[in-house]
Amino acid sequence: MSNAYSSAAGGAMDKAAAARGLWSSRLAFILAATGSAVGLGNIWKFPYITGENGGGAFVLVYLLCIAAVGLPIMMAEVLIGRRGGHSPVNSMRAITNQEGLKPAWRWVAGIGVLAGFLILSFYSVIGGWAISYVGTAATGQLAGQSAESIGAIFSGLLGDPIKLLLWHTVFMALVMIVVARGVRSGLERAVSILMPALFVLLLIVVGYAMTTGHFGQAVSFLFQPDFSKLTTSGVLVALGHAFFTLSLGMGIMMAYGSYLPKNISIAKTSVAVSLMDTVVALLAGLAIFPIVFANGLEPGAGPGLIFQTLPLAFGQMPMGSLFGTLFFVLLIFAAWTSGISLLEPLVEWLEEQKGMNRTLSTLGAGIACWLLGIASILSLNLWSDVAPLGMFAMFEGKTIFDLLDFLTANILLPLGGLLVAVFVGWFLSRKALEEELSMSPAVFTAWYRVLRYFTPVAVAIVFIYNLV
Repeated sequence: MSNAYSSAAGGAMDKAAAARGLWSSRLAFILAATGSAVGLGNIWKFPYITGENGGGAFVLVYLLCIAAVGLPIMMAEVLIGRRGGHSPVNSMRAITNQEGLKPAWRWVAGIGVLAGFLILSFYSVIGGWAISYVGTAATGQLAGQSAESIGAIFSGLLGDPIKLLLWHTVFMALVMIVVARGVRSGLERAVSILMPALFVLLLIVVGYAMTTGHFGQAVSFLFQPDFSKLTTSGVLVALGHAFFTLSLGMGIMMAYGSYLPKNISIAKTSVAVSLMDTVVALLAGLAIFPIVFANGLEPGAGPGLIFQTLPLAFGQMPMGSLFGTLFFVLLIFAAWTSGISLLEPLVEWLEEQKGMNRTLSTLGAGIACWLLGIASILSLNLWSDVAPLGMFAMFEGKTIFDLLDFLTANILLPLGGLLVAVFVGWFLSRKALEEELSMSPAVFTAWYRVLRYFTPVAVAIVFIYNLV
């Protein structure tokens, strides 16, 4: 197999990629990559970390971090995928052979594929919460409930392993059905429906938020910087979230890049994806904060904002059952498109490395992920006192669910992103980069310098901060 990879360059790579399937258009890639980037991080995490860190000043720093850290690494990952023309690990192997670099670099992509697998195992559990809440909202169970009752609904869900297993299974099945159908019939067709639907649902909820009488307050909160509320910790949170929200360090953009035709601009598509992802995050803030303010709730309510604070608001407002149902359907769509992208790199690798067909690769990867997800489910109830690495101070008190979240978000993703920036910025030949990016000399030089000097330092700071 090494001979095949050592000769996999130029036209040979194009033929290999064509045999595996390509995105039909630039729009198809943008929708797929945006679907990956737009997930629970935008609709669940972004609003509450914005609330915790003071609003407008945090948003401004976040936007700067997207441009200076997220975008350069996204372009680097897509470049690796398209130039290699294979799964993330095998793309790295092909490129290192072509460039005469050490083969150990392929493990950079391996870190990302592993991270995506681990994330999907517990991400699917959270996706299951959203599915469960659609039924809860639609049947009027949130109407007129007190904060204690809403909290009891959420606690009851987390304490019921059978119900959690059911919804986790449903979510994983939805993901596997799409991935098993391949690039054009599965991934592309799904995102061409789900992404426009997600935008429509989000705009409907924003439209309702405009009627609450607190929309202006939400706009001021999001877009009027008050730097007295911004701390050093807030800056680092913004930097970390800018990195994670674009699905970087997971092998996803490498996998999606491997299906990108050579005549499509990596720079323009990456900018489009970054902009769309940011727009969704800001729209989520405009949808959520007016509802929060109108009900006298706390914008910095933390992770419980979506599953406890907002349900309380939906239960008190006119047509709350309808808009609550729409909101959680929106959350499912966001989680579903991200779940598809998290499974894809591993499925792509199994197809190439083990010679398995698409269906078997999806079944194998999906079932393994589903099984690991059961451990996360049990850690929320029956195994809530189990801390597998509790003997280490860093992991003290962390359940399996907490541990998987911490290992991926704080170690694997920043480490993978840091190594990608170093690999592309310092080891790939400038000629190879110029061939793939096809940018004007001035723009290329600006990107190249940011990727080489600023991005690795910024990601390293986040990495060290999260560990310390």
